Amino acid sequence: MSADLPFHSLSDLASRLARGETTSRALVEACLARIDERDGKLHAFVDVYRDDALKLADAADLERGAGATRGPLHGLPVALKDLFEIEGRQTTAGSKSWLGRTSDYTATAVAKLVGAGMIPLGKTHMVEFAFGGWGRNEPMGAPWNPWDMATHRVAGGSSSGSAVAVAAGLVPAAIGSDTGGSVRIPSSLCGLTGLKTTYGLVSLHGAIPLSTNLDTIGPLAHTVEDVALLTDAMAGPDPADRATLAAPHVDFRDVLARAPDVRGLAIACLAPEQFPAYVADDVVRVRHEAIDVLRALGAHVADVRAPIDFDDVAARVGRLLAAEAYAYHRAYIEDLALPIDPWVRQRTLGGKGVTAADYIGELAAMRHAQAAFAAWMRGYDALLMPTLPIAAVPVAEVDEATAPLAAFTRAVNYLGGCALSLPGGFSRSGLPIGVQLVGAPFMEPMLVRIGRAFQDETDWHLRRPAL
Repeated sequence: MSADLPFHSLSDLASRLARGETTSRALVEACLARIDERDGKLHAFVDVYRDDALKLADAADLERGAGATRGPLHGLPVALKDLFEIEGRQTTAGSKSWLGRTSDYTATAVAKLVGAGMIPLGKTHMVEFAFGGWGRNEPMGAPWNPWDMATHRVAGGSSSGSAVAVAAGLVPAAIGSDTGGSVRIPSSLCGLTGLKTTYGLVSLHGAIPLSTNLDTIGPLAHTVEDVALLTDAMAGPDPADRATLAAPHVDFRDVLARAPDVRGLAIACLAPEQFPAYVADDVVRVRHEAIDVLRALGAHVADVRAPIDFDDVAARVGRLLAAEAYAYHRAYIEDLALPIDPWVRQRTLGGKGVTAADYIGELAAMRHAQAAFAAWMRGYDALLMPTLPIAAVPVAEVDEATAPLAAFTRAVNYLGGCALSLPGGFSRSGLPIGVQLVGAPFMEPMLVRIGRAFQDETDWHLRRPAL
């Protein structure tokens, strides 16, 4: 049973701890054993904090025994994308050129998770500087999608290692970042639940930036309840991130306390004519099946042409990402002596030619689009669309000059919304396919409500890869 523990949801593990059926030490030991057994091939972790994780587990067991439980996440392990600063720890942001770089402070999101009693198990691999959606990283290596152990398939980026660690049962949950889909893309490709939070809900302080205007932090886990618990622990005002000071309070505990019920909710479904030409038949089928589930639960679901020009959004996001990435990395990105992924270098250098006037204009256009989208969403409780247009492809077939995986995801960041990616089914070749629920800003509880009802009626989130 202990070897099976890392595949269980956080909420289930919390219940087992409360009943005395297991201990935090047993859970951490099970995770470490699976890492030792599997991660040589999966390549999910950059660093594993073995000794400290065991010490924290023992401390959590002592606290629990003394009746000093801090909450539902106390004593549970979590993996962290390697762009979060942790004092005294290495932070590479996926760059081989940053190996040995030691942090002198801790990211707010990580500090809040530790304050809730969580145990950082280690840092996970990622696309270099978070600038890519496939999950490749030429200098550091690409994590292996565990749903096909015979062929090295992409796990999705940029939070690739976080997704692989959870999907392969190396850890029950992980934290990533999402600038154009970097939580949702790997969640969909690896059969997980992933939440892209609204900008400002979770502090970005201490997270190495890709785009200061589009970055968000979010969890990857097995269930909707788990991502809600993790987000609740990380959310809230932080004086070190001004965007959080203007954000409203988002109440996850109320929606988690209620039985999920979607009767009467109005869910718009992105019209198929807005799909890219290369969308896979399996993706369309999974979308139809998700609609059937929600309608059977009593939601009103109708195809709607959303006011989103996906091609225009892609171009605008590309300019903003490049400009802001170049501003952050310009001191060394052109140094050919550094082992930087050539495609990441090329994408970053694309921001060198963006003028100040162009950049200011793009920000103004984005704010206008965000206001228009928020107004449109007032007519709906959520917008349903595929998470990705395709399932995982072999790493050897990746064309880094293209970005098809972000076709449906990057618009949410640009438009200022939140989104929940849910396991929705499988391709005919047995690869996970996700669907995403998109909400207006700070409507995460509504997405959690709908997502929990969906997972109560389906078992896609319970499936495990045949390792």
